[in-house]
Amino acid sequence: MYKVYAIKSKNRNYIYVGLTSNLEERLQRHSSGREKTTRAYRPFELIYSEDHPTRKEARKREKYLKSGVGKEFLKKIK
Repeated sequence: MYKVYAIKSKNRNYIYVGLTSNLEERLQRHSSGREKTTRAYRPFELIYSEDHPTRKEARKREKYLKSGVGKEFLKKIK
């Protein structure tokens, strides 16, 4: 099972979208600064996640959420 997730910076206007098979570990990596791409935007809050049975399906959804339309969807639900 794979999860597609979105986290939002609590201090800056930044939303990160990713996919993982272990959401709790991945969120810990973002929060602790072990992920270079998100280090400068800490702290975060989880604003969205959804399950997918295969990595291929999860990747397709991740790409959608990273698009302009997908980002607008995420901005509306935060």
